[in-house]
Amino acid sequence: MKDWAGGRILVTGAAGFIGMHVVRALLDAGASVTGADNLDPYYDVALKEARIDTLRPDPRFSFERADLADASACAALFARRFDAVVHLAAQPGVRYSLVNPQAYVRNNLVAFGNILEGCRHAEAGHLVYASSSSVYGANHVLPFSEDQCVDHPVSLYAATKKANELMAHSYSHLYRLPTTGLRFFTVYGPWGRPDQAPMLFTKAILEGRAIDVFNGGRMQRDFTYVDDIVEGVARILAQPPQPDADEAPYAIYNIGNHEAIDLDAFIALLERLLGRAAIRNERPLQPGDVRATYASIERLRSATGFAPRTPLAEGLARFVGWYRSYYG
Repeated sequence: MKDWAGGRILVTGAAGFIGMHVVRALLDAGASVTGADNLDPYYDVALKEARIDTLRPDPRFSFERADLADASACAALFARRFDAVVHLAAQPGVRYSLVNPQAYVRNNLVAFGNILEGCRHAEAGHLVYASSSSVYGANHVLPFSEDQCVDHPVSLYAATKKANELMAHSYSHLYRLPTTGLRFFTVYGPWGRPDQAPMLFTKAILEGRAIDVFNGGRMQRDFTYVDDIVEGVARILAQPPQPDADEAPYAIYNIGNHEAIDLDAFIALLERLLGRAAIRNERPLQPGDVRATYASIERLRSATGFAPRTPLAEGLARFVGWYRSYYG
């Protein structure tokens, strides 16, 4: 990882799952990090506050509670000036976008526009932002490659992430703002989100409740351990893209484990780690869900020399260990 000694970095979504880990890694690399988050109650705010509490002892970390969809609040944040920005704040979740679409418009589109304006006027050296494997939508050619067409999202969440990529390209082209979008594939690990399968399944299995298993378990996900995601983010952050054919310093990379795991196999591994069998509530495939995700990582490997490498059995064991420690 690059030595960021003396560097000033803004990480949005710092109280989030990935955000907390990214902040920790950048602090360890010598950076001074400002973490911003609005502590949205989409899920347990106490968990978000606990993540931030793990970072507060470092004197090079400062936290700002800020609503990035508020243009004036975002502009005030950027008045500090940053060498680079990692934008991870967003409204997550595919299924919730069917229930509360306005949250995605506000937090994923309006807020991202404010981030782009902040980076533009503050002349940030590099904006790295979270996209998602969801942008691949109904694509059936596996593994998913960055060269594939992603013009047919099957959820509003995916549409907002694709829109972020388009918005970033326009700013890269117009203002020569270096931007890189990272398409994350099913991130899991310690301090994970309560609305994701590892946390939902673990909690239900330990409490003797049924887990919802969609499409008969005939789904595949490219589970990517959070430490691999963080290393990918850090390496890319240190490598601002060069201008492309449109004279835009712009790039897109997949970050995935390059392995499609059957949901049934994931559940079986979790059962072994917990020492308990899951009670299954079989449900049909949900609107907005896709049957399989699987990342091509050749572009990432070529650019950075890095490829995610944590096996699911190892990463899931670490997650279960953290879960038992945190929740008792």
